[in-house]
Amino acid sequence: MILLGRDYILIKLAIVGIGGVGRAFLKLLNDKKISLKKEGLEFIVTFIMNSKGGVFNKDGIDIDDYLKLSKHCIDIDDYYEKMDFNEMLQRKNIDFLIEITPTNKETGEPGLTYIRKALEHGINVVTSNKGPILLAYKTLRQIARDNGVQLGIGCTTGGALPAINGGIIDLAGSDILSIEGVLNGTTNYIINEMEKKDITYEQALLKAQKAGIAETDSYLDVEGWDTAIKLLILTNVLLGSDKTLDDVSIKGITHITSKDIQNALSKGMKYKLIGKALKENNDITIDVGLKRIGKDDPFFFVDGKNKAVRYQSDTLGDLVIMGGQSDVVAAAASILRDIVNVKRGYRFI
Repeated sequence: MILLGRDYILIKLAIVGIGGVGRAFLKLLNDKKISLKKEGLEFIVTFIMNSKGGVFNKDGIDIDDYLKLSKHCIDIDDYYEKMDFNEMLQRKNIDFLIEITPTNKETGEPGLTYIRKALEHGINVVTSNKGPILLAYKTLRQIARDNGVQLGIGCTTGGALPAINGGIIDLAGSDILSIEGVLNGTTNYIINEMEKKDITYEQALLKAQKAGIAETDSYLDVEGWDTAIKLLILTNVLLGSDKTLDDVSIKGITHITSKDIQNALSKGMKYKLIGKALKENNDITIDVGLKRIGKDDPFFFVDGKNKAVRYQSDTLGDLVIMGGQSDVVAAAASILRDIVNVKRGYRFI
């Protein structure tokens, strides 16, 4: 971090993982340049690594050029200094690692290694990667504390939805008794399409895939695994537990029919895929499944790609957070949000 006169500080970023979210994050940095300066912040990206390797420029990689080159599949190695991840760490030339590699719920790799090494080198980390947080949050949190840096994980539990940060900051000093949420925008969209158009699950899934809302392989979403992973992260981070996916009862939405949907609507009710963690008698039970709810439930009004989380606490009552965009721009924005909040002085660990 470098002071720029009286008004600005220069923050150096390294990005590992340049898929849709990574490219959206780079574009967002350009688009928000003026508003970020109003925060007293100016960012440059000195290191970018994709599946083929990393490139480095101590004065900052030109984001527009990088996006144009990568869009046209031009070898960026010809334009920047080649550098691997470990060499980048040794240069000690970054303030934040932005880790955006794909989630691996079995091992957390390669993101887990990237995050651990950065924290050990005294570098703040912000990640969208659920795997490392699912499998090793307590270990990573301790490494961050030992090295006096922050670990931002807001993107891992709902992207734009400030689920984890709301629990950490706005429920501070209160005991959370339960966590409940509609945490997967894809399944919520599919169910909503079945309600509005009276179509089958298969038809709604195909529509979601054509719209780019559902992946071609939508298994993690529709079978409830994405909801379970997000809920498990919330549970372990906010309730201090050590639960694993083996502790979660998981049922998805693939068995729901048009008849089920229409029957619920005729009774003024809707189906939602809901995950719930309940703290009771010194134990925590966690389940994910379809629930039929009425208008007295705030999740009734969470439609389309929207998501929501509800916390029940001992002293602050119920806190419901809902909404938030569901796309790569929103995911990128949630990463930027964590960085800005760290620079504002917020502590997540």
